[in-house]
Parts: sequence; structure tokens; C-alpha cells
Amino acid sequence: MTTYATAAATTVTRTRLDLPQLVWALAATHFVSRAGSVVQSFLVLYLTQEQGLTPTAAGAVVAAVGIGGIGSQLIGGWLCDRIGRRNTMLAGFLGTTIAIAALGSAGSLPTIWASAVGLGLVADLFRPAGAAAVADLPAEQRIRAFGLLFWAANLGFSLATVTAGVLARHGYGLLFWLNAVAAVLAALIVRRRIPETRPPAGERARRALLPVLRRDRLMIAMTLLNVAYFTLFLQTFATLPLMMTADGHGPAAYGAILALNGIVIVLGQPLAVRLLAGRDPGAVLAASALLVGAGAGAGAVTHSGTGYALSVLVWTLGQIGMAVMYGGTFASLAPADLRGRYMGVASATWSVGAVFGPLAGTALLNLGGRGTLGAVCVIAGLALFGAQLALRPALRRRMTAQAEPSPSDS
Repeated sequence: MTTYATAAATTVTRTRLDLPQLVWALAATHFVSRAGSVVQSFLVLYLTQEQGLTPTAAGAVVAAVGIGGIGSQLIGGWLCDRIGRRNTMLAGFLGTTIAIAALGSAGSLPTIWASAVGLGLVADLFRPAGAAAVADLPAEQRIRAFGLLFWAANLGFSLATVTAGVLARHGYGLLFWLNAVAAVLAALIVRRRIPETRPPAGERARRALLPVLRRDRLMIAMTLLNVAYFTLFLQTFATLPLMMTADGHGPAAYGAILALNGIVIVLGQPLAVRLLAGRDPGAVLAASALLVGAGAGAGAVTHSGTGYALSVLVWTLGQIGMAVMYGGTFASLAPADLRGRYMGVASATWSVGAVFGPLAGTALLNLGGRGTLGAVCVIAGLALFGAQLALRPALRRRMTAQAEPSPSDS
């Protein structure tokens, strides 16, 4: 007897790159949602310039979105195992529409903060649900599928940065409208193009996540490593503009350097998928962490525009390597009945890093200076490199065991 995932894979129409239409529809939702996610990028400016909040208060609102985002990943993982991947994505996009409208109309600090938490809680529900839908595919399709989602999201982000900058000149209200419309469009794509991939109730055991997770030492180790990795990676987005400003480089220069990150991803990600597919995931993840540490460390000690550009190029290559292997590796760790919740935990590592990274990076920069920040980044990259290599044998054993057909599959 074939498994549900195998049967679904054979019945879904294939398209380009031998990927199911499901994956291309998911990529479309990632592109549309990221292209329309213009409010968060300009939220600080909106709060300080139009709402009259102090920078400290505005920072607290942004942090509230991030805190809500951590819960969003975990709740999304739980929901997509309970009510389905498709329903969770619909709830996330429609909830985002409501939360964006609430945030745009909020006038007092308590209502702004509450709306920000609400936005964080719903805005990322689709991520673990989409990741679980890809994890439901056969293992040989996952790397290309996750790579396509990452590429589509970054293409959307690149478009969002340009669009938001133009629209903000005509008022921040346009950003809220665009964000809400994009969420509705993404929900329509889910409604019309994305089928449910969750295994039928008869093929799923009703297990709680925590008892299984407590016994899964490999998953715990990978989760902790990825929290450390994203803390290292995401601190660059807080410290880089501060260091460039101190060196006399204006906002235009920072924008150009940041655009390099998106350009390299859009152009290099498809090639990276072809080059890295079939490689040892542990080795690729280890090398990616090393590149991020080296790039972040180099950026802390350089002062020229060329030096900053080279540092961004190095850590972007590490980011691409991580993106190619990240989703597929966690999908291979997940039991079939807990895929959504496992992918929710995996997605939450990014959100936790988004909270810890800016705090740790700016604290090191303020207390120890650029030299200390650079040294810590390099040491962290080396430590993550060694730890990830140490997990390679266990990863290979788990992924081999997951790839072997069970007696019920025959």
C-alpha cells in the first residue's frame, strides 16, 4: 500500500522543474505576501513621524511584532496538524488583513501595541503550514521546492523595498492598503490553487509534540544551533547600518549594499539548488555558518564601501547555503504525524534569532566596539561550523532511516 504523501505526489500535475503545481502555488503566495509586506519595513518611520511616538516606544512596538511572530510559528505548526495546511494558511492571510487594518487605525499606544502583537501572531501562520505542505512531498523534491519558496520570497522582498519607498512619499496609509490587499490576494491563491496535503485522520497518530520532542535529542540540538545561527546572521541587519553611518556612508549607500543581498539571492539561488542538491546537508549547513561568521566579522572591521559589499557577499552566500538545506533537513527530522509542529519549531528559530540578534549585536558594538563584535562573529561561526559537523553522522542516519520505505508502504 502506498503512503498518502506518495499517492498525492503521483496525482498532482507536474510542471516546470518536475515540481508539482502545489509548489508553484506556494511560491506565488510567498511572492505576493512578501511583495505586499511593506508595513513592517517602514513601521518605525510611520510610528515616529505620523503617530508621534518616541524612538523607544516605536522600538517596543516593533519588538511586539517580533514576539508575536515567535508564537505565530508555533501556533501555525500546531494548527496545520490539527485543521490542515490549507486552512491554516487561509486563517493566517485573512487574519493579517484584519490585523493590518487594526494597526493602521489604532490611535493610542496600548491599541497600537496590541495590534502589533496581533499582527505578529497571524502574519507568519502560513510559513510552517507551507513548509509542512512541502514536507509532505517525497524527499527528493523537497530541496528544490524549499529553494523555490526562498527565492520567491526574496524576489517579493526586493520588490517590496522599492514599492514601499515610492508609496511612502504619498502617505503611509497607502502602505497599509497595499499590505491588506496582498494578504487577500495570497488567500485567494490558497483558496483556488493549493490542495490539502495533510495525511487523512486514519494515517495520523494523535501525539503531543513535547513528549516526542523531549526524546528527540537531534531535533533539540538542531533547534539550538539554528537559534544561534539566526542570532549571528540577523544581528548584521542591526549593526551594519550603525557602522556604515559611523564611517560616513549615508542611507543611499546602505540601501545599495542591502540591495546586493537581494540581487545575489535572486540570481544565485537557482544555481545553488542545482549545485548543492544531493550534497551532505550537515556539511553544507556547517560551511554556511562559517561563511556567515566570516562575512559578519569582516563587516565589523572594514570601513570602505567595497569592504562592506564584500562582507555582505560572503554572508549572503552562507545565507543561500542555509536556505537550500534548512527546510529539507528539518522535514527529514519530522515524524509524519508531527510535521506541522516540527516545521513550526524550525521556523520559530528564525523569529527567536530576530529578537536576540539585534539585542546581542548592538550590545557588543556599544560595549566592546567593532573589534569585539567582529571577533565574536568569527568565533561564533567557527563554533557553529564544528558543532554542525559533529551532528553529521546523526543527521545522515536519521535521513537514511526516513528515506527507507516502511513495511506499510509496499
